Amino acid sequence: MKLRKILKFCAAAAILVITFALYSNLAIYISGKSGVQTVTNSPEADAAIVLGARVYKSGSLSPVLADRLATGIELYTEGKVKKLLLTGDHGQTTYDEVNNMRLYALEQGVPEEDIFMDHAGFSTYESMYRARDVFKVKKAIIVTQEFHLPRALYLARSLGLKASGVKADKREYLGEDYLRLRELLANTKAAAQLAIHDRPTYLGPEIPIWGDGRATKDTKI
Repeated sequence: MKLRKILKFCAAAAILVITFALYSNLAIYISGKSGVQTVTNSPEADAAIVLGARVYKSGSLSPVLADRLATGIELYTEGKVKKLLLTGDHGQTTYDEVNNMRLYALEQGVPEEDIFMDHAGFSTYESMYRARDVFKVKKAIIVTQEFHLPRALYLARSLGLKASGVKADKREYLGEDYLRLRELLANTKAAAQLAIHDRPTYLGPEIPIWGDGRATKDTKI
């Protein structure tokens, strides 16, 4: 009898998890289809939020990240945004996405005062949360690849940002099928974070996006 109760509980829990996962992915897919623009047609915003991705040991950017930066810089050059918010993982001294992103933007002629770095953007959820609470962003253009954009837009909007998106796909990417499959799990996690009102790993003092991006520097570079 005890075993039967355990099996019933496990079955009910599995059904609940599967239902939540299906609902999460459907909601994110539907929400993420709206508000996707080209650079030319994109509305003006406070900032382009450029989401981090892999940086190699040499400091060079992965193709996914290089294309995100290039697209964000296009938005800046076209006058769609006045600031770039570069958000990614800089949780260790041996791994630094955001300073390498910043160097790329500087090399492309973006003034350093217009480049903000979020060193604690450890996930898409944390990046959007911190964009709202630390950098005081209200209206944003989210820059990432097509497979990632629905989740990023859903999170931004759910956290109160007025967000549109621009796809950064400029080529085919190695392992893209895996990345698309990974989104199914990431979507479920994102919905759970929203449901429990998860807090970011770090928040810290406010650094308003309308100020000077040099306030976010943590190196002499």
